[in-house]
Amino acid sequence: MKSKLVIITIALFFLMQKKANAQGMPVYDNTNFVSLVKSLVESAKQTTQLIKTVEFLKQQKENLEKVNTVVRQLKAVREIGRNNQRLISVMQSDLQNILSSPYIKPEEINRVTNSFNSIIDNSLETMDFIDQVLSSDFLKMSDAERARVLKQKELESIEMVSTITLKTKRYRDIISFRKMQDKINNRETGF
Repeated sequence: MKSKLVIITIALFFLMQKKANAQGMPVYDNTNFVSLVKSLVESAKQTTQLIKTVEFLKQQKENLEKVNTVVRQLKAVREIGRNNQRLISVMQSDLQNILSSPYIKPEEINRVTNSFNSIIDNSLETMDFIDQVLSSDFLKMSDAERARVLKQKELESIEMVSTITLKTKRYRDIISFRKMQDKINNRETGF
C-alpha cells in the first residue's frame, strides 16, 4: 500500500507539474483571432478609403489652383482692356486739344503725334500678343505661365497709361506756359 501511495503521490506531483506548466502556455481563442482578422481587414478598408480621399483632395486643390490662375488671367486681361480704353480716350480728347492749340508750333505737331502713336502702336501689339497667348494653339504654356505673362503685360499697360498721362500733362503745361507768356508779352501797358 505504501508503494501505491508513493506512485499516486508521484503521479499527482507530475500532474500538478503539468497544470503549472500549462498556465504559461499561450491559449488560442478562435473567436478572438477571427475578430482580430476582421478588425485588420476593416482597418485596411478605412486606410484605402483615406488614401482615396487624400488623392481626391489633392486633385481638388490642383483644380482650385487652376481656377485661381484663370481668374488672375481674366483680371489681368480686364485691366489691360481698361488701360487701353484710357489710352483711346486720351487720344480722342486730350491729343485733339493739344494739336488744335494755337500754342503748339507746326514743327512740334509731328513730334507730338509720333510720341503718342508709338504708345498706341505698342498697345495694339500688346493686345495682339495677348490674343496669341490666350489661344490654346499658340505657345504651349501652362496656366501659371500664361498668368505671369499676362501680369507682365498688365504692368506694361499701366506704364503706358502713366507715360501718356505724363506726356499730356507736359504738353498742357507747355500750352499753359506759352499762353501765359503770350498774355504777358501782348498786354497793354497803361502806366
